Amino acid sequence: MVRPVFARTLLVNCMGAALAAGYIGSASAEDAPQYDGELSGFEYAYPVERFDFSSQGQDMQMAYLDVQPEEGSANGRTVVLMHGKNFCAGTWEDTIEALHDAGYRVIAPDQVGFCKSTKPEHYQFSFHQLAANTQALLEDLDIDDVTVMGHSMGGMLATRFALMYPEQTEQLVMVNPIGLEDWKALGVPYQSIDEGYQSELEKTAEGIRAYQESTYYVDTWEPEYDRWVEMLAGMYAGEDGELVAWNQALTSDMVFTQPVVHEFDQLQMPTLLLIGEKDNTAIGKAQAPEDVQETLGRYDVLGEQAANAIQQATLVEFPELGHSPQIQEPERFHEELLKGLERL
Repeated sequence: MVRPVFARTLLVNCMGAALAAGYIGSASAEDAPQYDGELSGFEYAYPVERFDFSSQGQDMQMAYLDVQPEEGSANGRTVVLMHGKNFCAGTWEDTIEALHDAGYRVIAPDQVGFCKSTKPEHYQFSFHQLAANTQALLEDLDIDDVTVMGHSMGGMLATRFALMYPEQTEQLVMVNPIGLEDWKALGVPYQSIDEGYQSELEKTAEGIRAYQESTYYVDTWEPEYDRWVEMLAGMYAGEDGELVAWNQALTSDMVFTQPVVHEFDQLQMPTLLLIGEKDNTAIGKAQAPEDVQETLGRYDVLGEQAANAIQQATLVEFPELGHSPQIQEPERFHEELLKGLERL
């Protein structure tokens, strides 16, 4: 397989700059675990399977969970779960359990570039490509009609999948998706991939925890949340931390430059929006002018705007919850999710 040297050269150059600045290794708190680029040693609640395929001239491996209902309880439907940028297939464990108990088959991939899947040194990341990769997995599993459910960045991916494969998508579910607004069009300046990579190298467990506490859980914290901080921080701190950071920078560029909000009116399938209104996520908000920052990430407004733009939308709001309502209040969230799925 021919492998261009650009990404490797850039990695070496950026690593040198980062070493000079004292960044490399900053994510490794003394008491934090370290994981390699495929998150080896971090166990998901369900068995991990592997899908081998070729993409952009490279051999790829996509890790995924395939959790099937108990014999006699199957309802004949399949839900595909799409994780966010700071999340993994394993982060869906409570949702998988709720869906499994309700008779659904659940497919939860780790997308290329994330968690237990391949981290390419060079790859043209796009939501179209990730959707096509997911479709290839479903074809390999001989699965046709699905409900596609995405959280955070996964909401953008789920939307793109639904637009590309509308006949296969029975229902679309979005959980606090990012991309409900076009940040660049609203005044957020572009950050280059090189700059993004340097920022990723500075990620620490402490910083990740602080961000999640304020954004995901509305300034609350439970001990079970620590596991997800360790999962993410451990990859940055491990032996493949630079490659993890590089993939994160590439996918951040994808998120910023490939908005889906302008195509919401093209969605034809029933769509369920589950929105924690205290969420304030907006990519690049910190780099925007102060007057612009104040207008971004208003999920109490964005949820209603998205519901109005989508033809068959049902909006369920959680006024006091943040970016991850499925983790913050799982019982309440899954009750609303299952009710929404039954409306199909």
